[in-house]
Amino acid sequence: MRVDIKGFAKPLVESLIAIVIGIVVGGIILAFSGYSPVKAYVALFDGAVGSKYGWAMTLSAATPIILTALTFGIGARTGLFNIGGEGTVYFGAIAAILLTNLWGNILMGLLGGIIAGIAWMAIPAFLKVLRGVNEVVSTIMLNWMAYFIALYIVLQKIPNPEDPNKTIAVPASARFPIIMKGSELSWAFAISVIAALITYYILWHTELGYELRVSGYNERAARYGGINPKKAVIWSFLLGGIMSGLAGATEVMGRPPSYAISQGMANIYGYGFDGIGVSLVGRNHPLGIIFSGIFFGMLKAGATAMQIEAGVPLEMVRMVQGVIVVAVAVPGLLDLLKRVVRR
Repeated sequence: MRVDIKGFAKPLVESLIAIVIGIVVGGIILAFSGYSPVKAYVALFDGAVGSKYGWAMTLSAATPIILTALTFGIGARTGLFNIGGEGTVYFGAIAAILLTNLWGNILMGLLGGIIAGIAWMAIPAFLKVLRGVNEVVSTIMLNWMAYFIALYIVLQKIPNPEDPNKTIAVPASARFPIIMKGSELSWAFAISVIAALITYYILWHTELGYELRVSGYNERAARYGGINPKKAVIWSFLLGGIMSGLAGATEVMGRPPSYAISQGMANIYGYGFDGIGVSLVGRNHPLGIIFSGIFFGMLKAGATAMQIEAGVPLEMVRMVQGVIVVAVAVPGLLDLLKRVVRR
């Protein structure tokens, strides 16, 4: 597998510059708000990567958002703005809980997440191909439908009779082993990295990936070259569904201590939306998404230390994180807009 190193240099430099700008702007906001930027950032980075435990929590936080970022990234490479990963995560998690309670092994849980992801993403795919429905509109609406359907299932169909704050749990035989004792890092992280590598191979080393990328660059040229753009759209949604379905499945099968969905779905909510930012920061490239996912995981893992050690309120922490994320995502967003205009 050959990797185009030169192709990485320019976006890497742009992303590093954007990170520095984001950190500086965030520091200015902290300073004007009466907090020490140096103390806050030291706490953030120390909490995220200053110890083995910090690294473990960073990689654990990166696991689901790498997978949901792949959903958006595959869509972007095909010329789609697929934001349906959020709803797919819910059904992936529910399917994993149901199947592992029936068969009690990891493979069945992962298979449940994959099937649920494919089934849910098939809806916007066929709406796009058969009726020309814009994927932004359909996926936004489907996200809300998924939220309320999943909430009904969580509250009414699979509640834990012994603990009303969560659903029934994934059985012990179907949970991912913990890599570092006392942390939340499990071998589910390896699933997300393997998924990114497989996505890279498919996109850049298979005929299907070539058709997806050509359709994304220019639909007319793709059609002129004998490629069916509708087929590319369907494959893009289905591959994206697999990734987000796996995100939900790995989250409940690899996240201690509950290994379940909390009431209100707080522990699986937002990963699909976070994945959009992760993908843009990673320039919608599977290998870039691995590193941007770890960067986002670092921001999540370090937030607690920033509050405790630097005394920065949670709202301010999120504001600073948002500034850094927006700054870092700008180059990727510009790339995406250029691609849309070029089509």
